Amino acid sequence: MSIRADNRHLYLQVIDNIKQNIERGVFKEKERLPSEFDLSKQLGVSRATLREALRILEEENVIVRRHGVGTFVNAKPTFLSGIEQLNSITHMIEQAGMKPGTIFLSSNVQVASENDIERFGCQIDEKMLFVERVRTANNEPVVYCMDKVPQAILPEDFEYKQESLLEILEKQAGKHISYAVAHIEPIGYHEKVSPILQCSPETALLVLRQMHYDQYDEPILYSINYFKADKFSFQVLRKRV
Repeated sequence: MSIRADNRHLYLQVIDNIKQNIERGVFKEKERLPSEFDLSKQLGVSRATLREALRILEEENVIVRRHGVGTFVNAKPTFLSGIEQLNSITHMIEQAGMKPGTIFLSSNVQVASENDIERFGCQIDEKMLFVERVRTANNEPVVYCMDKVPQAILPEDFEYKQESLLEILEKQAGKHISYAVAHIEPIGYHEKVSPILQCSPETALLVLRQMHYDQYDEPILYSINYFKADKFSFQVLRKRV
């Protein structure tokens, strides 16, 4: 199991070695890794080198460290999507072969906030539809969603239904979302959202904030989605220019 076989930095070799052992099933999902003392001895590296590798693996969500308990292998994400692909949550869940569902929390009309006025370029007294939902996969809560839409673009008989909000906007308001500008960041335990998603204290969340635009560059929908990091993984295709 020693890794002194190439000329790269030792911590990079440790990272690859642990990942390979996870792939081979030597270290199984949700299983505790050997202690730092035992693992550093097995790999033939210092504990400082091992800790640097474990720090990076934790940042990559490969492992999770529980204070006073040990280091565990994270379960592989159930849902994988390219962040450059504008897929609805409904479609992502269906692609994974699971049944999408919705737990409706609330829907109300609010006066546009300062942030809304800046994001949508709307008037001070303009009204916004605010919707809170929890999306489920095979009845398990996986995403907490908050969405805002200017009321002016919605028909008078607009009705929220338990399906993709992107599809509802297209069917009922005639607004086709062409693209979105997104910002994603990882966070730890969230006092409100984590209990709703039935997260354990060590389960991280991925927060995806998106402004959606139609083909005329009109801002249509602003959303904040909290994804369970142990269920979702987003990747980016980068091309050399």
